[in-house]
Amino acid sequence: MGVFIGINKEVRRAYGFDEIALSPSDFTVNPDEVDTSWQFEGFNIKYPIMAAAMDGVVDVKFAIEMSRLGGLAVLNLDGVQTRYDKPDQILGKLISASQEKSTELIQNLYKEPVKLELIVKRIKEIKKNNLLTVVSVVPRKALEYGKVAKKAGADILVIQSTVTAVKHYSTQYKPVNFKEIIDTLKMPIIIGNCINYQAALDLMEVGASGILVGVGPGAACTSRGVLGIGVPQVTATIDCAAARDYFLKKTGKYVSIITDGGMDSGGDICKAFASGADAVMVGSLFARAKEAPGKGYHWGMATVDKNLPRGTRVKVGVNATLKQILLGPSNMDDGSQNLIGALKTSMGSLGAKNIKEMQMVEMVIAPSIKSEGKLLQKSQKIGMGKK
Repeated sequence: MGVFIGINKEVRRAYGFDEIALSPSDFTVNPDEVDTSWQFEGFNIKYPIMAAAMDGVVDVKFAIEMSRLGGLAVLNLDGVQTRYDKPDQILGKLISASQEKSTELIQNLYKEPVKLELIVKRIKEIKKNNLLTVVSVVPRKALEYGKVAKKAGADILVIQSTVTAVKHYSTQYKPVNFKEIIDTLKMPIIIGNCINYQAALDLMEVGASGILVGVGPGAACTSRGVLGIGVPQVTATIDCAAARDYFLKKTGKYVSIITDGGMDSGGDICKAFASGADAVMVGSLFARAKEAPGKGYHWGMATVDKNLPRGTRVKVGVNATLKQILLGPSNMDDGSQNLIGALKTSMGSLGAKNIKEMQMVEMVIAPSIKSEGKLLQKSQKIGMGKK
């Protein structure tokens, strides 16, 4: 139900992770016996968590380790890994730059063109370990880079931009034809980002295998401030999951919903699944890993825009190995480590034996969920009081 915020202007309320909570019922499950696996286009993925395709998060070594541990990491084919033969040198410059000069430097260094031979090289470096290989491209380069990536051995392609829609109007260029890309490549393709029912449904109808949900919630993204757009992730995920459920009834095909961004703790990830997600894509939490190429720095994919950057470089620090962040043991008290342990414990407490059951748990509106009884933590800036 909407409310009027002025004459003839009706709006509806949308909710983010900090405004809702998950309500335990009268049934619990041993956390060690819950099933967190994700079935995606014939692949059985042990943990439904993807590391975001950001240059400060994922390189070849990180992708190999993430896959070895049971998750997925997405390599950005529009980033420094495919623009430079020695990307570590470029990353060093990006990391050491002052905050005032970081955006300008990022813009200049990303002017170097992507090289197709480096796309092949990076994919083969991952694939030679017999690991699931996932890569990301922007829509306008999806067909060209997608063909090269598939031939090199990539298993899954992610087509990603700030806001992606099948219906696009322009008199200056030919809109991207997602159906043509999917029909031509004949491989699992995840498309995003979107935040509403109809946009998600349109992408499903042209053949997408997965939908990325989220506009502007990432730690390094500034789209919500620069453009004023976005919908909080709980509402956005619920709306897109409703499109998935309708599409399943209509066609018999199940399309995965992947909540992308806005999660800075295990609790947020649990709430994303309760909102209907099949998997989540996380950036800033993994940017803190010792294995991350950004060495504690993290920047958005739209930071490189030469006219209107919609991202910034943020310092997240380095506080654990990738294994600790994903699987524990945790040395932090704020929920930023042992994400799978948090998911399993939450599922057990909620009586959810698998991810599908987790999507059905009761949710409540709870604006005081992080502040109730936490005065001492907040005053001492520990645990839940750090945020």
